[in-house]
Amino acid sequence: MAADRRSLPGGIRAIRAALDTTALRQTRAGTARYVRALRDELDVVEVSYPATSRARTVAADVFWYPRLHADADVLHCPTFRGPFRARQPLVVTVHDLAVLRHPEWFNRWTRTYSRVAVPRVVHAASRLIAVSEFTKREVVDLLGVEPDKIHVVPNGVEDVFSPEGPRADGDYVLAVGTLEPRKNLARIAQAVDGELRVVGARGWGGVEPPANVTFLGDVPDEELAALYRGARCLVYASLYEGFGIPVAEALATGCAIVTSERSPMQEIAGDDATYVDPTSVESIREGIARATAPSARRVASWPEVAARTWAVYEELA
Repeated sequence: MAADRRSLPGGIRAIRAALDTTALRQTRAGTARYVRALRDELDVVEVSYPATSRARTVAADVFWYPRLHADADVLHCPTFRGPFRARQPLVVTVHDLAVLRHPEWFNRWTRTYSRVAVPRVVHAASRLIAVSEFTKREVVDLLGVEPDKIHVVPNGVEDVFSPEGPRADGDYVLAVGTLEPRKNLARIAQAVDGELRVVGARGWGGVEPPANVTFLGDVPDEELAALYRGARCLVYASLYEGFGIPVAEALATGCAIVTSERSPMQEIAGDDATYVDPTSVESIREGIARATAPSARRVASWPEVAARTWAVYEELA
């Protein structure tokens, strides 16, 4: 149920907030989950550009985003794409800065555009939302933003990710994520003895499912939850992340987790995961052998994420 518009103390009029939902036309990955949850949970005005092709994406980046303005008290751009000069209070969510840390993982347009756009959009924002303390540190270190400008609001998971429910059949290890270079799928596949099932959309960077894996593509959340419950473990040995939604989903279902050391996934899982060196096939293989299933743990829900996000809007209204 969408949240009602809220009035501030002292009788100030209700906030009118606008949310950029363009990402829902472009991806089904973690960013899309985030945008969809905010749209569904909050009473917002949607603004979007029909960026349904490569040419339209470039047009959005060049002509639409730099001048974006909405008929609202607050504009929220839930990715690093946004106006270069804000004409109204602006909230920008930073999921990660992989495109600046590792531009070689992205196509030429994305890395060229991002080098110019990301610093401008971030500094134009009145407030930034980072999805982890790790990402907050990245924004401070790479872009020189004052820490007080950044609110950390971790991602949530859907209610379907719980320990109760069907379990997928078979003896398998699970990997979840868009097929892109940083997901480290080739090393993961080498490390798994037995069946590796891979869930995720096709992405970029020439990454294809290795021949020895069962590639399931995108699946409904109910099927994904059953896959978590039935898996020996989730292997999420990514080379770089800002958060790691599959780790949160696995925690909520009670699935054993093997993930990257010195990463934001440690903020999510704490002692309930096995940590490995993602650059070492042998380390990943040993982590799979050591992994044990924790007790299912409650993680943040999307309504909670939405409420904390609205509180950021209220600071600016």
